[in-house]
Amino acid sequence: MTKLFFVRHGKTEWNLERRYQGARGDSPLLDQSYQEIKELSQYLQQFEFTKVYASPIKRARITAQEILKHLNNPPRLQLDDAFKEFNLGKMEGMKFSDVKREFPHEYQAFRHDPSKYRAEVVGGESFQDVFNRMTPKIQEICRRYPEANILIVSHGAALGAEIRHLLGYSLEHLRDKGGLSNTSTTILESHDGQSFTCLAWDKVDYLSRQLGKDDKV
Repeated sequence: MTKLFFVRHGKTEWNLERRYQGARGDSPLLDQSYQEIKELSQYLQQFEFTKVYASPIKRARITAQEILKHLNNPPRLQLDDAFKEFNLGKMEGMKFSDVKREFPHEYQAFRHDPSKYRAEVVGGESFQDVFNRMTPKIQEICRRYPEANILIVSHGAALGAEIRHLLGYSLEHLRDKGGLSNTSTTILESHDGQSFTCLAWDKVDYLSRQLGKDDKV
């Protein structure tokens, strides 16, 4: 069995300000995030990882690098564009409240009903675009490492969508269980890279801080 440990990056300044970051926007990790990444790493120390992948976007890359500092026998980190966040086009850098006012349909659809999201309105990626780049990479990883623990550090919107896609959710129900928290871990298991079982969803019980609404996307 391949076990995939999907980690969302640490909390950033734009997360705190409730802004869309996307694939081209970015902001620094908060000071508190380094302690939270250490707490996450202490949980991950019980597992032996064969490989660590991360999005090359700075907030995810730094989160992965910080995790590796605290792991026993850390493996090599590989950056891969497949694990980037959604390209959100015009919404990137905008506060959620401003997107809700300027692009009300896309705001509502992206958060609550992806089947109605019109990526072309904001000049960004569709959900299918994200599946098309993430799913083949994850299938390749499962084929390459059929008996291993693999750590993947990525982004909230992309991970939330892709994980549910791997589990067989339709677009209409992609958001049924809500979003993923900063510094959370979601674990999937697969014996063939085609069918997946969820072992843990949005796990954050290793964090000492109580999370708020701006920790989840």
